[in-house]
Amino acid sequence: MSLELNKAFAAILTAGIAFMGAGIVGEQIVHPKRLATPAIQVGEPAPAQQAAAPAAPTIEPIAPLLAAANADNGRTLATRACGSCHTFNEGGRSGVGPNLYGIVGANHAHTQGFNYSNAMRALADKPWDYESLNQFLAAPARAVAGTRMAFAGLNNTGQRADVIAYLRTLAANPAPLP
Repeated sequence: MSLELNKAFAAILTAGIAFMGAGIVGEQIVHPKRLATPAIQVGEPAPAQQAAAPAAPTIEPIAPLLAAANADNGRTLATRACGSCHTFNEGGRSGVGPNLYGIVGANHAHTQGFNYSNAMRALADKPWDYESLNQFLAAPARAVAGTRMAFAGLNNTGQRADVIAYLRTLAANPAPLP
């Protein structure tokens, strides 16, 4: 009778004993610190542990900056940041996002045939004025909760003013400045 099966069991048993011994020696040398509370909690946290939601940052009004805004800089920024999803020419096709020609003063969800999110369709009777564009360009998901637009937003107020000044020029009769 062969002893190969006994050798395999002995190898497994020896490895287990060696690992157990290394663990005991390691605990004696390192002295691990046990946490008072678990680092990872599974399930809903207790109400006392829930932190209050941080307040939304305030967005600086855009109206005072529009008079000095540079539409050429806005065109460059809009082409770079928005051009992969939106078009800007009159009668242009919609891409991932709707065509933005004539957006200033037009109602939300104004492009016929474009598949807007329910959140954007709910605002269809409200116009895109300068401040609503400012809020949306700063953080689309915060301005219209539930929007499908995945753009994070423009943090720089001057850049937003430039983009809005450019969007204002995309009309046969541009909307008056505030």
